[in-house]
Amino acid sequence: MVSKAKSAKVYINGRLIGFHNDPEKLTKEIIGQRRQNGLSAQINVAYHIDTNEVYVNTDAGRVQRPLLVVENGKPKITEDQIKQLEEKKIIWNDLIEQGLVEYLDSEEEENAFIAATEKDLTKEHTHIEIDGAVILSIVSSMVPYLEHNMAGKVLHGAKMFKQAQGFGATNLNLRTDTEGYLLYYPQKSIVKTKTMDMVGINERPQIQNFVVAIMPYGFNILDAVVLNKGAVDRGLGRSTYFRTYESAENRYPGGQIDKFEIPPEETVGYISEDAYKKLGSDGLIHLESWAGENEVIIGRTSPPRFLEEINEFGVVQEKRRESSQTIRKGKEGYVDKVFVTESDSGNMLVKIKVRSERIPELGDKFSSRHGQKGVVGLIVPEEDMPFTPDGIKPDLILNPHSIPSRMTIGHLLEMLGGKVSSIKGQEVDGTAFSGTPQAELEKMLDDAGYKKSGTEVFYDGRNGQRINGEIFTGVVAYRRLFHMTAHKIQSRARGPVQILTRQPTEGKEKEGGLRFGEMEGETLVGHGAAMLLQEKIIEDADKVTMWVSETKGVIGFEDQIRKVKRVLETDDSKIYPVEMSYGFKLLLDELKALGVYPKLILTDKV
Repeated sequence: MVSKAKSAKVYINGRLIGFHNDPEKLTKEIIGQRRQNGLSAQINVAYHIDTNEVYVNTDAGRVQRPLLVVENGKPKITEDQIKQLEEKKIIWNDLIEQGLVEYLDSEEEENAFIAATEKDLTKEHTHIEIDGAVILSIVSSMVPYLEHNMAGKVLHGAKMFKQAQGFGATNLNLRTDTEGYLLYYPQKSIVKTKTMDMVGINERPQIQNFVVAIMPYGFNILDAVVLNKGAVDRGLGRSTYFRTYESAENRYPGGQIDKFEIPPEETVGYISEDAYKKLGSDGLIHLESWAGENEVIIGRTSPPRFLEEINEFGVVQEKRRESSQTIRKGKEGYVDKVFVTESDSGNMLVKIKVRSERIPELGDKFSSRHGQKGVVGLIVPEEDMPFTPDGIKPDLILNPHSIPSRMTIGHLLEMLGGKVSSIKGQEVDGTAFSGTPQAELEKMLDDAGYKKSGTEVFYDGRNGQRINGEIFTGVVAYRRLFHMTAHKIQSRARGPVQILTRQPTEGKEKEGGLRFGEMEGETLVGHGAAMLLQEKIIEDADKVTMWVSETKGVIGFEDQIRKVKRVLETDDSKIYPVEMSYGFKLLLDELKALGVYPKLILTDKV
């Protein structure tokens, strides 16, 4: 029997199941069986020499990727088999069953020696990449020339695919998504990757090809971008925002039910006649009506929460409650669709879709596919934009400081590729590791009579003078993201307060204030700005004047009947008004509830 000290531990899915005296042979045997289709292709095995352990993984949730198997410095797959695959005589699964392709997880990949290309192959290699782009996800592989970018920026760019406005669905007229966006003039990418064709992104486009000049323009500092007003007026980045509101006639125990109607004046919580003026007799707003902020679009009344008292005639008078649906703050628009249907429980259900046009404005977010995101800093009249001798004016001006620290060279190459594509009238392949190389793009530009470098002479539109130096210009796919000023802008002077703390409410929908918290207060302490600290934390929040007994140090009250100020603990007449935060008064009350009796010590105000 072999000593357990020398034997390798064998784990399956992290659980120790035994020992083996020849771990390398075991590992090779499992891999051999898998390649001969004796074991599932989903099984992975890894031998860790340093810890003398064999890990076999069969569990779900592991990320695997396919690689071509290499034996004696040559791929096992032959040219004939590749031809058969192209002619569809064999399929992908046949390659796996024959052991020509295998899936490795991250653990087995540690023991593999993978060649990037066929010319890199040596006798030591165990696998070769099918294609460089196989290491990428579907979304990241749609970023052109990504091998020239920093990994973090590629991830940034890939994440923003999900935030881009575009043409997301052909059945938009029938959909009732809570929120939706429709870009007016989406375009297909002129610099594309093979993945884009595979997933059919041009069937659901989400970009526009912008003419971009990289130069400072005063208002494009700190990642801001400058837009051409002429291009915006012609539809650049213009979109529609859809918002769906929903309401149902709910049934309650006791046979009571909500009702769609124009609420009568005696309704509890009646808003005003003006708020209901756009509703039809059925309580629903008319199609193509303009619905402004806080206007009612679905009139509804609900039964009272509690049983009403019997009036003097012995009849129960039911006072219904107002429960209409109003337009949310900043989401006003035209009524696009009104859907009337039934819910699962058989009650009447109404969905109203409101649309509003969103024209690019200051603060709206744009991004290229390389993580170069920025908000609009200025929209310049077309006549003031810089222009080339050919009369080309950029749609967007990007600050040159956005490039060096981010190292998004892929963005520059896409600009070059877009320029070539526009001149030649053909698409440029920007697939990772196999796209059209820079030298080829430069040659095409040179042949077309443009500078290899992609730079152009520019004249200042404001004074007509030539701009010193040359400006790098090209065409790059930009996306308008759904982060828009109109949905985020918030301000408050006076407004509602919370009942418990008497401090301003929180959140845009509740007309809330911006919280000036403890950490912000500490900064004012650091600056010695005592008056501002007092104003922000007391005056602008929950300042209250309480009567405090000097002898007992407890909070008293004003007796409205006897017209005197007094405290319950004593008949002391030494009671003085003290300004404090209502939150502090609340804290004292809560301490009392815990059995702690706090006392205040009064001194003269200096």
